[in-house]
Formats: sequence, C-alpha cells, structure tokens
Amino acid sequence: MQISRLEQLQQFLVNEPNDSFLKYAIATEYLKLNNNELALKYFTELVTTDENYVGTYYHLGKLYEKLDRKDDAEATYKKGLLIARKAGNMHAASELQQVLNAVLGLDYEDD
Repeated sequence: MQISRLEQLQQFLVNEPNDSFLKYAIATEYLKLNNNELALKYFTELVTTDENYVGTYYHLGKLYEKLDRKDDAEATYKKGLLIARKAGNMHAASELQQVLNAVLGLDYEDD
C-alpha cells in the first residue's frame, strides 16, 4: 500500500517536530482535503511558534475568509504584511496587501 503525502509529512514531523515547512505543508494538505479544522490547527500553531514564516499568513487569512471570520482574516493579513515587510519579502507583502484591500473593500477594479 502506498503512503499518502499527508501521512508521509506527518511521519517527517515526528522526527522534526519544530520544522515550520512541514507544519505548513501538512496544513495545506488538509486544505486540499477540505478539512478546515485541522488546517486551521496547523496554521495557527505555525503563526504561534514561528511568526516569521511568511507564507502562512496568506493561507490562514484565506481560510478565515472561507470560515466567514472576516475580522480574523483582516488581522492575519495585517500581521503578515508587517512580517513580510520586515523580512524584505516584497512579493509576499504585495500579495498580502491585495487580499487585505479586498477584505477591507478597497480593491477598486475598473468595470
């Protein structure tokens, strides 16, 4: 029997329990499986244990939006934007600014 990607990542995490990339990868696998509860668990743990892992903020914010938690999404995008700018990651900062603007209703597009 072939092991799933999620199971493989979880096995890796047993050996490397503080690996931020593994936590991020597991959370995104849970998103693909529409298991929002476990995805949220891993994403929130990640921003608690490694707030500088910039990639988390976009996906966590999007998950909050999906769960109709607009205030949490807004706060997540704002924190991620600060972290991305501090890290000099302007690509991530730009993406976070765009989704923050959308949440705030500031994404003006020409018709």
